[in-house]
Amino acid sequence: MGKDTIKLTRKIQLQVDAPTKEEKKEAYDALYRWQNRSFRAANLIVSHLYVQERIKEFFYLSEGIKYKLADEKKAEDGILNRSKINCTYRVVSDRFKGEIPTNILANLNYNIINNFRNNLLEYRSGERSLANFRRDIAFPFGPICILGFTFKEEKKAFCFRLFSIPFKTYLGKDYTDKRRLLEQVVAGKIKLCTSKIQLKGQKIYWLAVFEIEKEKHKLKPEVIAEASLSIEHPIIVKSGKKTLSIGSREEFLYRRLAIQAARKRAQSGATYCRPGKGRKRKTKAVGGFHEQEKNYVSNRLHVYSRRLIDFCIKNQAGTLILLNQEDKMEIAKKEDGFLLRNWNYYELMTKIKYKAKKAGIELIVG
Repeated sequence: MGKDTIKLTRKIQLQVDAPTKEEKKEAYDALYRWQNRSFRAANLIVSHLYVQERIKEFFYLSEGIKYKLADEKKAEDGILNRSKINCTYRVVSDRFKGEIPTNILANLNYNIINNFRNNLLEYRSGERSLANFRRDIAFPFGPICILGFTFKEEKKAFCFRLFSIPFKTYLGKDYTDKRRLLEQVVAGKIKLCTSKIQLKGQKIYWLAVFEIEKEKHKLKPEVIAEASLSIEHPIIVKSGKKTLSIGSREEFLYRRLAIQAARKRAQSGATYCRPGKGRKRKTKAVGGFHEQEKNYVSNRLHVYSRRLIDFCIKNQAGTLILLNQEDKMEIAKKEDGFLLRNWNYYELMTKIKYKAKKAGIELIVG
């Protein structure tokens, strides 16, 4: 029996809620310092984990050496002076002591170790390269670090303190469920989990993770809906005698190809743009079209996956089967890369999996 809860992640813009410019600058300096130390710590952790995993290959000069990656106090052949998890934490905590909150390092260490273990078989076989973390890494922190979370009417924003830094949310014209989720957190109906802070330029984003109950629908596990991600239609779904085609090739590609053509024109015309501030100014329009295309695709795939799950709920289908996805990928590859480049199978499947889990529908990928 699965859990009755699911974790949702929402990207929420934050602003430093300090009265003076000096205090705001101090807060920004601290945030960017923590981001830098997180980036360095993450690469150190994953490097140590890999060395620990491959340490057997370093004993090729001697025979008969017995070892075990465990605490020497708990295992006879243990070669570590503390637990395996604590080893990498102590490496980074000793290195960056006083430069970054230890809660960030502890959560970073925990997340990286879990991801490393999940991909361990692929690391061993050489099918996956070792993770390499970028300088703009989002750093994690536990919910215990959020203090005084409340809604302030005079500021019309949700306010809280994170490691003594005051923040307020900026939701703008929120057409999503972010405001409702934050209101439920204030009311104590749902809880926050380990979340992250992401810095982009001068903007601060809170990747908030909420734990909520799954949607409760009258679904029947014996009722099966079969869906296919096809080329002519993004999704074709069938349950019993009922069939639904969601979207079409022309409808999906028309707008996307128009944006791509506009971006190419902007690239061609960038040479003749007014100079000043170098490449960034000349390619500003190109970057805008790139974001526009990304947002358009994400929106359409969200609509398609939402209609698929609504169809299953309406027909009480408790099981959803995605059919012949490998075959569809092979067909897409034969189309000279055109469909594969424009059809985003992976992102669509990701959205379907997430919405099916939220609705309590069992998903089977065939």
